[in-house]
Amino acid sequence: MRKGASGRNELIAAIAEVFRAHGYAGASLALITEATGLGKGSLYNFFPGGKDEMAAAVMAHIDHWFEDEVFSPLRETKNPQEGISRMLAATDAYFHSGRRVCLVGAFALDDARDRFAAEIRSYFGRWVADLAGALRRTGRQEAQAERLAEESVAGIQGALTLARAFDDPDVFSRTMASIRERLGAADI
Repeated sequence: MRKGASGRNELIAAIAEVFRAHGYAGASLALITEATGLGKGSLYNFFPGGKDEMAAAVMAHIDHWFEDEVFSPLRETKNPQEGISRMLAATDAYFHSGRRVCLVGAFALDDARDRFAAEIRSYFGRWVADLAGALRRTGRQEAQAERLAEESVAGIQGALTLARAFDDPDVFSRTMASIRERLGAADI
């Protein structure tokens, strides 16, 4: 058992890894206490709403990270190609080049989907919309930009699933290279 997780962000990160490994339904309080090094009482001090509140905190933590590192650069970087390159680099880093499950995607596929439908829809919706916006700023037509953005996000999510299914992170790396090429993005 680890020593007690210090700081709320570290605690949330430890809980997120339990959800990644076991899904929402399989993430028992025993697994969470083992991962965090905190007793049930301490966990309930941090999260009086129990597992639902823990999952909501994890989703919010992921959302903030993606807002800062993925969505915002797509919207706010003056050079849209640079924003797209930053988005791809951040995505690759976040998912450990295909070695890390997308927890939002995993929640979309299991029993947690109904509990977190708005958050899941917002996460994927903003990703597609912000990428489409950046693509429009590169000169692509609206319909083409929206289709390419949707295909890119779907490709990333599908590649994460295949990389896991095949136990081969190179699937993710090849898909990211293909998406990078289709989006006209440079490596950064």
